Amino acid sequence: MIRVLIVDDHPVVRAGLRAVLSSEPDIEVVADLGEASAAIDAIATLRPDVVLMDLQFPTGMQGAEATGLIRSGAAAQGWVAPPAVLILTNYDSDRDIVRAIDAGATSYLLKDAPPDVLVAAIRSAAAGDPVRGAVLLAERAELAPLSRRELEVLELVAAGESNRAIAAALHLSEATVKSHLARINHRLGATSRTDAVARAREWGVLRD
Repeated sequence: MIRVLIVDDHPVVRAGLRAVLSSEPDIEVVADLGEASAAIDAIATLRPDVVLMDLQFPTGMQGAEATGLIRSGAAAQGWVAPPAVLILTNYDSDRDIVRAIDAGATSYLLKDAPPDVLVAAIRSAAAGDPVRGAVLLAERAELAPLSRRELEVLELVAAGESNRAIAAALHLSEATVKSHLARINHRLGATSRTDAVARAREWGVLRD
């Protein structure tokens, strides 16, 4: 039996997930919670095999941070095997997906995914097999990390700013901006400013 903990701030979403999973003979929903911090407190007691974790919460701890605590074992209080975390998100371009994957999430899934896809993803997560999309995202995050400064530069590039304007906005020299852009292109495997922005958006590193 796969024990599932649902963590989402929308009661309707939680109810819908419960309804979908209740018909599966090998899945048991052990609880549904509306706050990420509540999940941290509940892990040791409920001992789920899979946590369905929303990314965005109106207040308090966010999904990526909670994922890190769960996967690090900090929430298990001595329990040897932390549960797999399956991220639920509205947009596959959300940069927080990358943070969650970096924090140890097994996979991610869009909230409008068909029920059979959700169930298959839970079974895969419980078995330790990540969804392919999450594998690609994790590989990209590992191969192409951007520093905070590089991300700031790229955001201004995406806004259509020139190197001179970027330098003025970030109090840098134009030569430094060009160096940042060269590193960004290298890390993203991009061939131009436009290509770098497109790749960053595709991979969820940069919001539209």
